[in-house]
This record gives sequence, C-alpha cells and structure tokens, in this order.
Amino acid sequence: MRTATKLAGVAAVAVAALALSACSSGSPQPAETSAAPHSVSLRMTTWTANKDQLALFGKIADAYKKTHPAIKSITFDSLPYEDYTSTLTTQIAGGSAPDLAWVLDTDATDFVKSGVLKPLTDSLKATKGYDYSDLNSSATKLWTNDGQLYAYPFSTSPFVVFANDDLLKKAGEPTSAELQSEGKWDLKDIAQVASDVNAKTGQGGLIVNNFNYDDWTLLSTIWNAWGAAPWSADGSQCTFTSKKMNKAFDFITDAISTNAMPGAGTNLNFFSGGSAFVITQISSANLLPDAGFSWNMLPLPGLTSDAANHVIGQAGLGVVAKGKHVQEAEDFMAYFTNPSNSKKLAEYFPPPRTSLQNATTLSATNPVLSKQQLNDVVIPSLKDAVTRPGHVNQSEIASEVKTALTPMWKSNPDVSSILKNVCSSVASSLAG
Repeated sequence: MRTATKLAGVAAVAVAALALSACSSGSPQPAETSAAPHSVSLRMTTWTANKDQLALFGKIADAYKKTHPAIKSITFDSLPYEDYTSTLTTQIAGGSAPDLAWVLDTDATDFVKSGVLKPLTDSLKATKGYDYSDLNSSATKLWTNDGQLYAYPFSTSPFVVFANDDLLKKAGEPTSAELQSEGKWDLKDIAQVASDVNAKTGQGGLIVNNFNYDDWTLLSTIWNAWGAAPWSADGSQCTFTSKKMNKAFDFITDAISTNAMPGAGTNLNFFSGGSAFVITQISSANLLPDAGFSWNMLPLPGLTSDAANHVIGQAGLGVVAKGKHVQEAEDFMAYFTNPSNSKKLAEYFPPPRTSLQNATTLSATNPVLSKQQLNDVVIPSLKDAVTRPGHVNQSEIASEVKTALTPMWKSNPDVSSILKNVCSSVASSLAG
C-alpha cells in the first residue's frame, strides 16, 4: 500500500477530531491530563538505534515521569531507517499508531498536510518557559501549515563539503583552502579539479554522499546553486523542465562524463580515502577522526566563489493525532523539546533554537569541528536554507522521478527530453 494512500486513509478521522477540539478551545492552554496514576504508556518511534542517543532520551523521559504521575512508561521504538516511513504509516493506518513520531524532511509535506499530526503551536506557546519565539523561522517553515507548527525540527543539519587535502596534494592540485582563497570554490572549478584527481590518481573526484543514483533528492545540493526546484511552491506544477534545472543537469551529466563524479554502479567512500570531495551533512564529521588523512570542511559551492548555496537536512518530531494519549504526548513533546532539553539533544542533533545556534553549543554536537569552522561554514549555512524536496504524494513521486531519471545516467543523455519525461511521469501525482 502506498504511503500517501495510507496517510489519506487516516487523515479524515484525524482532521475531524482536530476540528472538534479547535471549535471547543478558547485561549491557548498547555496540554493537561486527567488520567489515573501510572495509567499512561507513551511510545515514540525513531530510526536511531544509537545506544548513547537512546540513553539520553531515556534520561529525559525518566526526569519527566518523576513530576507526571500519570505516566507509567515512555518507550522509544527504533524502526529500521530503510523502511521507517512505510512501517510508521502502516502502524497508523492499522490502529497501532505511536503517540509521537520522528518524520523525515522529504515526508514532511505529506505528514503536515494530511492531518496525521496534531498542531502544536498553541500548546507550546502556552507552556511556561518554552520560549516558542526562540525557534528559528527558517527551521520551522517546512513543518508549518496555515500558521500552525506540526512537528518540532529537532535536527537541522546543513550540507557542506569535506575535502581530502592529502589526495589533492597527491594529484598535484591546490588544497581546498587554497582553492577557496584563490576564488575557485565554485562548482565549475571543483568539477575540473575532481576530474583531474581521477585522471591522475584513479580515485574519485566529487561524491554526493548516499546518492548512489537512487535518492535523487540529494541532488538538490547541486541544483539549488542555480535556484532550481523540482516543482512549484504549492506543489501543483512540475518544474524539472525549467531552464535552471536543465542547466543543473547539464552540469551533473558533464561531471559524470568527465569522471568528476562517479558513474552509476561505482560506489566510493570518501571517509576511507576514496574521493577528493564529498557533499554531505555535518553529522558525517564523526567519521573523520578515523579517516587517516588531512581534511577540511567548506560550504556548499555555488556558481561563483561567493555565491550562497544553502541546503539543510531536517527531521521533525510530531504528536500523532490518532495516538491513544494525544494530550499526554503533547505535554511530553513540550518537555522533551524545551530549552533545557534542546540543549542536551544538541549533543547529537543540531537544534532549531536561535539561542543554541552558536559555535559553543554546536561544538558539543560536532567536537571534531573547530569553532572557526562552525562559525565560518555551519552557522552561515543555516540561514535562508532550503530543504530537500518533499510533496504530499512523496512516496509515489520519489519512485516515479527515480524511474524517469534512469536514462540520465547513461552515455550522452538527452537532458531536456528526459526532464520533460520526468514531468509527464509525475503530472498525475502532483495533481493528486
């Protein structure tokens, strides 16, 4: 069963329930409970199985239970990342919905607009000490609809470029810092250097981490440099055929043909020394201490050395409207994401709170990065950033685009015709 179909199936009940509660509510009030002591068991789905992260969640939950006698238990249900969304939507549609759930950024529009998640703005604003105004508006934009926040973006991680300076030197190329100081930190120059590295060393040039000719949404880290987008802001019109997108894919296919980027079927690992550059999120920095080479971090390149190209990856935490304990889940949400706990969570997840978006806090999240790197690259990358593309029919559209783009990865592709076919393939899904 397709994701959007499942979400549509549960949306009617969820929206009706929320409409009734909205009509009966007056001024915003924090969520309260009349449940008997030790009668409520909350469950939150996640895709992390990291023991340290789950231990932190557990500590926050234990502290909450001490002052909330109705709560018997709070469990964190780790689901496999590869099947996370399909498993979650199956649970919701099948009557075993969790009380709270992580949501991928590419699924945000689907979840936010379907009525599956409970609106949070009023209760969070009414929670004493929450400081709702501290939430960065650009970070919450994806998770907001009609003025209501539907999920807290607990992780807002910018995409950057890591460079293997040892491999660049081996190829007789300037280091990444030298490229930047010489005004050559742009896509065209980096592609040329990447191609030269491959020719001289046999190693890879530029990798888009985890793309693997499968997750095409990661190419937004490149096409955003042209200001391109896959569809209109309201999601109704396909814009893969725009001049900007055509230019972006001209660049990508040229980079593949000159071995600046690896072709389909070639799997390279930057962190084991397999390429000169990798586009990835800053969370990948924890792999660098064991890399065994000199590295540097720089911002996503634009069309010129001084052009901004800011793309972020996000994950949101929402209260499921069909959960068994919506009020209690909403109250725990406010506690889990309050300023104090947001700072604790920042050890692993870049926070959306403006007060925490500084080098001191972010250095706890990414201790291998220097404060200068955080100040010069990471923090500026959070401003006016775009997220990977998502849609209300994301599951179907992602599959349709992937299939339609397949000819793009062969020799001498007809870029314009392929992009026209992409739009033809997704037309009905965009409309639906």
